[in-house]
Amino acid sequence: MRTIITFLAFLSLCLIASPALAAEGAAAAGSTGGLIALGAGIGMGLAAFGVGLGQGRATAAAMESIGRNPNSADRLFTPFILGLALMEALALYTLVIAFILQGKI
Repeated sequence: MRTIITFLAFLSLCLIASPALAAEGAAAAGSTGGLIALGAGIGMGLAAFGVGLGQGRATAAAMESIGRNPNSADRLFTPFILGLALMEALALYTLVIAFILQGKI
């Protein structure tokens, strides 16, 4: 319980300190520069989180399937790798969009 409280205190400190320290640069960058950077960061974080969950679930399902039927390992490999590549492509698209948004600041 103490670890959770410490983590939440640290998280709230980070969330409070970030806008306070960025207030000086907001006047120089304009009012939308900080929001673009915030949107790019949040978008990349959500994409990485979603892709991580998706890849974990896909891997777990593939390993469970191979565990139940070991003869299907060769038939599962190609669709599994294709699915992982498509999931990773979503994160890479988000990274490209984040870089484009960072260029607009």
